[in-house]
Amino acid sequence: MNQRKSAFIAIVGRPNVGKSSILNRLLKEKIAIVSSKPQTTRTRIMGVLTEEDTQLVFIDTPGLHKPRNDLDRYMLRSINESVAGVDMCVLVAEADRKITTEEQQLIQKFESLKLPAVLAINKIDTLQDKTVLASQIAMWSELYPFDSVVPVSAQTGDGIEALKKEMGKLAPEGDFLFSEDTLTDQPERVIAAEMIREKLLRLLEREVPHGTAVVVEKMRERPEGGLIDMDATIFCERDSHKGIIIGKGGAMLKRIGSYARQDMEKFFDCKVNLQLWVKVKEDWRNRESLLRSMGYDSSEFDS
Repeated sequence: MNQRKSAFIAIVGRPNVGKSSILNRLLKEKIAIVSSKPQTTRTRIMGVLTEEDTQLVFIDTPGLHKPRNDLDRYMLRSINESVAGVDMCVLVAEADRKITTEEQQLIQKFESLKLPAVLAINKIDTLQDKTVLASQIAMWSELYPFDSVVPVSAQTGDGIEALKKEMGKLAPEGDFLFSEDTLTDQPERVIAAEMIREKLLRLLEREVPHGTAVVVEKMRERPEGGLIDMDATIFCERDSHKGIIIGKGGAMLKRIGSYARQDMEKFFDCKVNLQLWVKVKEDWRNRESLLRSMGYDSSEFDS
């Protein structure tokens, strides 16, 4: 019997480089929401991949960006905490893009912690000229001695198996941290709320979706089984935003609910009776008590 290996791995990088998409590809299950809009991920979503004698525990962190409110500051502190408490990092960069100041700062964090790190260059499927990868890899390698560099495409799945193999090589020997059938440590209510928020990000324009939060108020399986009743509230910052979310005759809210329910029924493997409500909470992203009540409950707000 082979010696078991396990590792905590933080997936880090700029907004919209494909961190959540890579996590979902690795797990072959959708637990992290995906959107073309930046700053999609707000919380650290833990995914667990167990194959044979190796268990990889992933933390999908928010994208690196300049904080503009208390919620942003919470998100950035969660990145720093994630990096400080892991066995290795996967830094996701976008193919054919220059290195940003935020990425350089993250590299400095790696250096101070002497972290093993894998560089995943994502979106290679968008490259017309694949030869640009060589110069990009050289540019990154000058900044940090990555243990490996893996070009990948979260869209097509190319390179994902190679990425998984490189992480497995770096995993230290040790017992599994979770049972072999664990997929995530996130409560079901959190996953359901994130599925609704993803639809807001996909269906709404401009700043409206970033000013929204979702809280699942009730989630109960009926005694006879096969059906979950769920009530969820969408919080927004302005009355005008509430009108946009609801839409003419409630059309937009129905679309949001319909698409979210499809994802939920696939994930929970049962029918879902979803009821959505919309409430206005002005400036909630700068109100500590509201942020805590919405699940951003941590000492991150104390400094």
